[in-house]
Amino acid sequence: MEIILLERIEKLGTIGDVVNVRDGYARNFLLPQKKALRANDANRKVFEASRERLETDNAERRTEAEKQGKTLDGAQVVLIRAASNAGHLYGSVNVRDIVAGLAEQGHDVDKRQVIMGSPIKMLGVHTVTVALHPEVRVTVTANVARSDDEAELQSKGVDVLAQMFEEEHAAAAHEGFQEAIDPTLEPGEIPADMLDAPAGDDAEDAA
Repeated sequence: MEIILLERIEKLGTIGDVVNVRDGYARNFLLPQKKALRANDANRKVFEASRERLETDNAERRTEAEKQGKTLDGAQVVLIRAASNAGHLYGSVNVRDIVAGLAEQGHDVDKRQVIMGSPIKMLGVHTVTVALHPEVRVTVTANVARSDDEAELQSKGVDVLAQMFEEEHAAAAHEGFQEAIDPTLEPGEIPADMLDAPAGDDAEDAA
């Protein structure tokens, strides 16, 4: 379907561009959201008559978004979640969680502005994009941890999962679960002191 863009759409174009898109994308998203018009003679005339107003409105919204972006960019949302020792969450962190976390810090963000791709399912610090305007995007982080202490460490750049693995590895070694390896032995060879003494040697010792 051929359409006229009423705002900038990433990878498509900017205000006034006439582009071809899939019918479903136009009918289900662009047209209902008033981001575009069907490219016919009547709509071309409507657009040209409204072009100056649309461009002015867009500039004003972009300016407001830029102001909001200065305070929002770099914000960090701490989300405490239960997880396995491997770092897999029992559940996930989604767009609503990010919006709620930002709201607690006084940031007014609509869920449609949060771009995640897929829900977060692992502990760690994750980057999330917020599109405040078609031409203004900022980045926030989701600090997903099992406790406030872990979140604090992660905010300082500590890899909590790697640290946890090292501690478990060290504990296992301390408890004797790892045996020292003789570098002189061939693979599969048994150390001499672990072999039973031959019967003849036992007899000589007895004599």
